[in-house]
Amino acid sequence: MAQDSNSKRPFDLIAFDWDGTLFDSTQLITRCIQASVEDVGGQRPPAQQAAYVIGMPLMAALAHAAPDVPEHLYPQLGERYRFHYKKNEHELTLFDGVIDMLQWLRSEQYLITIATGKSRTGLNAALQFEALRGLIDDSRTADETAGKPDPLMLNELMRQYGVMPSRTLMVGDTTHDLEMAKRAACASVAVTYGAHEDRELKKYSPLIFADSVRDLWDWFKSHQI
Repeated sequence: MAQDSNSKRPFDLIAFDWDGTLFDSTQLITRCIQASVEDVGGQRPPAQQAAYVIGMPLMAALAHAAPDVPEHLYPQLGERYRFHYKKNEHELTLFDGVIDMLQWLRSEQYLITIATGKSRTGLNAALQFEALRGLIDDSRTADETAGKPDPLMLNELMRQYGVMPSRTLMVGDTTHDLEMAKRAACASVAVTYGAHEDRELKKYSPLIFADSVRDLWDWFKSHQI
C-alpha cells in the first residue's frame, strides 16, 4: 500500500527500535546476559560488552558477549537468558513520554513502525500495553526476517507501505540500528539513553543525538517532520 507523501516534512515512515529506544530494558537485558553466561560456566562479561550486543538476534548476541562459551552450550545459554528475562520482565516499562510522543505522531498521520532484534513472541508480549493499542502500524522482528544490521526488515517495511528510503527515518540507540539505516539508505536519529555511547554512534552521522524521549519529541515538532 503506497503512502501519500507530505511535502511539508522530509519523512513519512518512522521505524523505531524497541529495547533502549522506546522500552526501558537496557539494564535488565545486560544483567540477564551476564547471569546466563555465568549459569553455563562462562566468564561474566563486563556490562559494556553485554550491553553492546543489544539489538542483535538473541543467539548471535549471546555468542558475541560470551566468546569463551563453547557452541554446544548455546541452546542452554539461550534457555538461561530467557529464564532470567521472563523472571524479571515485570520490572520493565516504556520510557517516560513515549506514549505522548507516539500519540502526537499518530495525530500527524505518520506511519509508526517497530524494527527490533527481539523475537516475534517477545515483541508481541511487550506490545500488550493498553496505551499502545492503535499506535503501531506494523513491525518486524529478527526471527521473521534478517537481524540487524542487515537492512531487510527496513526494506520490507518500506515496500509494505510504498515509502522510499529518502522518506524513511530510523530511530535507535545502537550502532546496529544506525548501520541498518545506512545500508537501507535511510536517515537515522540516535538516542543516547540506551545501550551504546555517543562516540560509537557518531560515525554513522545521525541527524541528531536525543538525550531523552522529550528531546526526541521536541525535535520532531520543531522540524515538522
